Order: sequence, then structure tokens, then C-alpha cells
Amino acid sequence: MHMADALISAATGGAMYAAGGVSVAYSAVKFKRDERFEKKIPLTAVSGAFVFAAQMINFAIPGTGSSGHIGGGVLLAAVLGGPAAMLALTSVLIIQCLFFADGGLLALGCNIVNLAVAPCLIVHPLLFKPIVKTKMSASAITAASFVSSVAALQLGAFGVVLMTTASGVAGLPFKTFVLLMQPIHLAIGFIEGAVTAAVLCFINKTRPEILSDANGAPKKNDYKLKKILIAAALTALIIGGVFSVFSSAKPDGLEWAVIKTAKGESVTGGAAAERASELQDAIAIMPDYAFKNERDGAPAGTSQAGVAGGALTFALAGGTGMLISMIKRAGRRRRADPAGGS
Repeated sequence: MHMADALISAATGGAMYAAGGVSVAYSAVKFKRDERFEKKIPLTAVSGAFVFAAQMINFAIPGTGSSGHIGGGVLLAAVLGGPAAMLALTSVLIIQCLFFADGGLLALGCNIVNLAVAPCLIVHPLLFKPIVKTKMSASAITAASFVSSVAALQLGAFGVVLMTTASGVAGLPFKTFVLLMQPIHLAIGFIEGAVTAAVLCFINKTRPEILSDANGAPKKNDYKLKKILIAAALTALIIGGVFSVFSSAKPDGLEWAVIKTAKGESVTGGAAAERASELQDAIAIMPDYAFKNERDGAPAGTSQAGVAGGALTFALAGGTGMLISMIKRAGRRRRADPAGGS
């Protein structure tokens, strides 16, 4: 559901950059106040790398000619809490955009709002947490995963339609577009719900304190993360480096809906979209997760893109956490010594 620049006007793109920036700043402040902030920095980095790898796996939607991939926002929020998940998923989207030209540069703010803000800051506190807060059981986690994943995908898909319509550059009729976008992302939402439920039930069985801490359930004792960090890192490496080459080549839900709505005609967007696309092409190292001189989807490029992208996401998400930590420590020093040592 990564929006391309051809769907977005400069005004809409700018407004969504502002909205995304405010959401990131808010999340950074909230994350900094988490009592287990320092402990969660490596978990945030590894979780972000895991979701980057997972998003590379496009699965076919039977009978549609379309494919989809998980968004990962509900999963991240359930493990990290909404604010930390927002930062991790924003890191994923930035790396995808700048290094792999996945999602438009002009549309990056839109993608942050639809794919990160919606699940992490809206759906997680309003749906997921209330369902699991009183009873962190497998049945509650499964119900919360399905309800939240479907809601997040529906909210994000509708956001895509609204932003495209507000931009007015793609010429896609609202009614047709929305009637294609919502059902296809309903199917994707159910699949994401199943994946999310499976992962969270496993975590709840092995490290229940992680989910309790992130979702407002009764606090457990402090917990150690070494084993789960190693397991998540290895899983991300395997998914990104191996399983990504088996990803479906069919257009994803958004691309499919655009093609159907435009009746096969090309959607080019305005002058701002063209300039943004040119800049993105110059920046991207491996556009479409392939080396620039090889055919799209070649196994070597896809595999290396999966590993490199996971590593870059780990570095950006972890670096963001470390920067917030430095700011937090500097604030403590100023409060401890307001006179500056004089």
C-alpha cells in the first residue's frame, strides 16, 4: 500500500509530511518517557528490521490477480508500544523509499500516515489494547490481532483514496477507486491478522512480559531480551535473504486497484511528482530491490536487498533510539546542574 508520487500533489504531499513529522516527534517524546526506554532501543531496532524483511514477502490474493504484504504496524505496536512502533515503522518506510524506491519520495509523508500512524497511534490504543488489557490470553491476542489488522488496513486504504482524490492529479474516480481498494485490503488484512496472531501468541508463550509491558496489562517482572533479539535478528536475516526471492510478482493491492480504476491507462501525476521521481531515482541504490543493471526480481539482487535493507533499518531505528537517549541524558544533566557547573 505504498503510494507512488503519481497519485499525489505537492500540496497534499507537503501536508502529509507535516502530519507525519508531528507524529514522529510526538512518538519520540512518548517513547523517551517509557520507563523501559533504554531496554527497548535494541528491541525496536531488531523489530524494525524484522518488519522490513516481512514486507518483502508479497503473497498472492487468490482469484484477484493481485498480491499483498503485511504492514507490520499492529505487530510492532503490540510488541513495542505505539510510540516506539511508530518510530520503527517510519524507519522502515524511509529506508524503503530512499534506498529501494519503494513508495514515492513526494508521497513519503502519506505512507507514514497510512502505514505507521494509522496502526500504531490510532488502532493500537483504540482497539488492540482494550481487547488484551484485562486478559493476555491466546484467544484475546488472536481476536485483537484480526480486528486491529483489518481496521488498520481499511483505515490506511481509505486514507490512500482520500489523499489521491484530494490531490486531483491522478484523475481516478473516487467511487470506483474506493470500491476496489477497500475489499482487496480487507483480504490482505485477514492474512495479516493471522500472521500477527501467530507471532504474538508465540511471544506471549515464551516472553509474556513483553506483551504485558507494551499493552497496559498488569506488569510482569523485568525481562531479559538477549534470546529473543537473537531469534528476531536471525529470522529477519532468513526472511530477507532467502524467502524474499519467492515473493509474488503480481501487483500489490494498491497497484491493482489503480490499474483497474484507470482501466489500464497510465497514471503519471503532475510536475512535482516527476521531479520527485527523478530525484528518487538518482538517490536509490537498488530500485525495486534489484541492482540497477539487472532485471527486476533477479534472486541475487532481491536477496542482497533484503539483507541490506534489514541492516539499514536496524541502524536507523537503533540510531533514532540512541539519539533520543542522548537528548534524554543531556536533559537530566541540565536539571541536575542548572547553573552549568558555575
